[in-house]
Amino acid sequence: MLIDKRDNVEVNLENGHKYAARPIAAGENVVKYGQVIGVAKADIAVGEHVHTHNVRSALTGRQEYTYAPTDRTWERVESDRTFLGYVRPDGQVGIRNEVWIVNTVGCVNKTAEKLAALTGAYHFPHPFGCSQLGDDHETTQKILAGLVKHPNAAGVLVLGLGCENNNLAEFKKVLGAWDDARVKFLNAQDHEDEIAEGVRLIGELKAYAATCQRVEIPVSRLRVGLKCGGSDGFSGITANPLLGRFCDRLTAMGGSCALTEVPEMFGAEHLLMARCVDEGVFGKTVELVNGFKDYFVRHGEAVDENPSPGNKEGGITTLAEKSLGCIQKGGTSPVVDVLTYGDRMEKNGLSLVNGPGNDLVAITNLTAAGAHMILFTTGRGTPLGGPVPTVKVATNSELAAKKKAWIDFNAGPILDGEDLDDAFFDYVLGVASGDEAKNEAHGYREISIFKDGIVL
Repeated sequence: MLIDKRDNVEVNLENGHKYAARPIAAGENVVKYGQVIGVAKADIAVGEHVHTHNVRSALTGRQEYTYAPTDRTWERVESDRTFLGYVRPDGQVGIRNEVWIVNTVGCVNKTAEKLAALTGAYHFPHPFGCSQLGDDHETTQKILAGLVKHPNAAGVLVLGLGCENNNLAEFKKVLGAWDDARVKFLNAQDHEDEIAEGVRLIGELKAYAATCQRVEIPVSRLRVGLKCGGSDGFSGITANPLLGRFCDRLTAMGGSCALTEVPEMFGAEHLLMARCVDEGVFGKTVELVNGFKDYFVRHGEAVDENPSPGNKEGGITTLAEKSLGCIQKGGTSPVVDVLTYGDRMEKNGLSLVNGPGNDLVAITNLTAAGAHMILFTTGRGTPLGGPVPTVKVATNSELAAKKKAWIDFNAGPILDGEDLDDAFFDYVLGVASGDEAKNEAHGYREISIFKDGIVL
């Protein structure tokens, strides 16, 4: 399959790997998706396998960019599509009505686990909240505050120890205003029996949650996070473009999507920058990309230290190739905002969210940004999930057949020419209305918080 007429490689639809569509000389650019994915290390003959043995990355560190917006007009589409969700007293909308335990510090992870087992609430262990400084401490606080504020939780118990840096008094400064009926606080050191007190408070939260009812909500209120993990050579052909078309459709209806995995924008960032709605957003996108490259350099790592072994086995050769497939999840939608750790989606459209490609960190960042669910494409498969529904979309039918307990939707038939756009849109609205994702059905709910500095 030749994806773009400018390409000098074609994709074998049996294995997802690339083969030369014409002779490629040593030092010549290798082109896929109509874009440069690397440079030939040796002469490559027609039909020869094109992969890590004969292609090198062409990525470099910090770059200068010029704002050259794409010549396209994006139009809003009026829609009567709805989903069944919950309207919170502050006006936010949720697609689940759960009780969450958010602990301020890792020292009470097991306390939270025990409370969850006794009450049916959900908890999300993490190792932080103390012995951190500067940006790391602030990032932990902002991410946890994003979870407390998340509208998929009808009620939240904020569980602290009492002596941590991120103690309840300090955390409340970051959290800001809260609803006393929806958010309760518990310092474990303050009670002789913290388990009994936690059970009591969660009982109050569950009673409050029981008063909430699903109602019809316009699709324009839906916020969706976009993620890929375990990508393969089909990711940029089937599942990622499927998400991209979904994103274009949702944002045209007034909804919101968020794209993260900044290192997996390297080599494709110019395409996102051309879609920025103004020079302010363009400038933020430039700093987002260059800032993450600086992070790599600061730690003595090459900016192209990617793809993973599984990616390579699946046919992805360089980070630029991975990135050009990755950003397709954002379709052709305009980039309306750039968010950092703990920022929340405020604008309708496509937002870029700071953070690494690491699956759990990225899912956590998207959740804290307010995503009601995560659409997660994969060519290799993974069982993981975040606090919100994490919908796994298989890039190929073999994976979907093999891992039925992991995969929610199969994009593989796209290789056979099937149009799945309407079916996928309907499926997502079904999940928004209460249909369980596989991660929910099997209890896979985790978080991971980004860390860059020292631990005391």
